[in-house]
Amino acid sequence: MLTVLANPTRFMALSGRVLPWLAMAAAGLLVAGFALVFLTVPDDYQQGATVRIMYVHVPAAWLSLFLYLIMAMAAVGTLVWRHPVADVAQKAAAPIGAAFTFLCLVTGAIWGKPMWGTWWVWDARLTSELVLLLIYLGIMGLWRAFEEPSAAARAVAVMTLVGLVNLPVIKFSVDWWNTLHQPASVFRLDGPTIHSSMLWPLLIVAAGFSLLALALHLSGMRTEILRRRVRALTLQQARRSEVDLGHIRASGAGL
Repeated sequence: MLTVLANPTRFMALSGRVLPWLAMAAAGLLVAGFALVFLTVPDDYQQGATVRIMYVHVPAAWLSLFLYLIMAMAAVGTLVWRHPVADVAQKAAAPIGAAFTFLCLVTGAIWGKPMWGTWWVWDARLTSELVLLLIYLGIMGLWRAFEEPSAAARAVAVMTLVGLVNLPVIKFSVDWWNTLHQPASVFRLDGPTIHSSMLWPLLIVAAGFSLLALALHLSGMRTEILRRRVRALTLQQARRSEVDLGHIRASGAGL
């Protein structure tokens, strides 16, 4: 499959067929998930109705990490195997990851105000998630600092792999330090600690957001491939114009 997708033309053809189905599946899961959230999920005995912020905050937090992992794998593909679509995947994932990280921080602040009495604290998980957002923004800025895509891809790949060290800090911060965040309650070796009435809507909404992120990622990759094709054609046309101009000048000089 990776060999097939290494060809940008084949990738464009395959992603064009898959993208509408992904978008429809994402929309269906999100509608179904949020319907369950507002119609069947009970209020929390401590947090009341504000617990429903969890159904946006938690999937956004998961995807902020997952999209960075995708970028890290793409970075390895760029540096080691020089996969022709790897840097495209990395560049397309960065703004989506940044958006989900920002959404995670904003919903966390909205959730934290009634629960903690403040919009922001320098909690280990909050701080490391903020660092992740800054890394995303730095990567996006580094892409724009280079005119040549291949040079930008190598620099961004190195920066992405360096920033990978922040992911375990985010994940295990609640275990390493005394933070306001509770420990993991879904992905645990001894099973989830959330009641099924709250767990299943969360998983359905998370699946919907995941498919939405995948659809946006494929769409972003398609846009980047088309942009590079336009750039290549523009440069090719510019070179032809310079050659034609040189011929005209040479002919004029001969006269």
